[in-house]
Amino acid sequence: MLDGTWFAAIVERMKPVKPLPRSHVRVGRSRTGLGLFAAKPIKKGAVIVLYTGKLLRTKDTVVLQDHNRYLYEINKRWTIDGATRKNLGRYINHSCRPNAESDTRKRQIFIRSTRKINAGEEINYHYGRDYLVNWLGGRKKCLCVSCIRRRSEERALVRKRAARKAKAKAGKSRQRRP
Repeated sequence: MLDGTWFAAIVERMKPVKPLPRSHVRVGRSRTGLGLFAAKPIKKGAVIVLYTGKLLRTKDTVVLQDHNRYLYEINKRWTIDGATRKNLGRYINHSCRPNAESDTRKRQIFIRSTRKINAGEEINYHYGRDYLVNWLGGRKKCLCVSCIRRRSEERALVRKRAARKAKAKAGKSRQRRP
């Protein structure tokens, strides 16, 4: 016998996805170019936007992959070309510490918040390892705030170690001189 939680999950996935009104988000200048920002506070779990565009077969997108950064692969068979400017989902930037996530239902991609997003905060989600490797050359060139902060801390630590090493070396050379 099936329990109620399983059935409730199926019913929930069957409901049509309704994103927030456009007045809740705005496109604006971000650290990495244009980004999507919350114009009003967004609750945790709210569907922010749909990632829309032309539905293409994945095998037909091989030609487009060299110059189109807005291809979103739904599965091995289908891909959405989100290059149209009407697609608000294309303005959501990558972050290694995101405040949203993407979800797929019936060839439809929607972006859902994973925590409360305050007004004025940039909306971002993790694009995935393939995107980082193919477009950015790995995490070393990622421009999200958390990666920039992490690299800055790593450089400061290296400088601190080098200064300690130089100080220790200078102290030893002074002790040797009579």
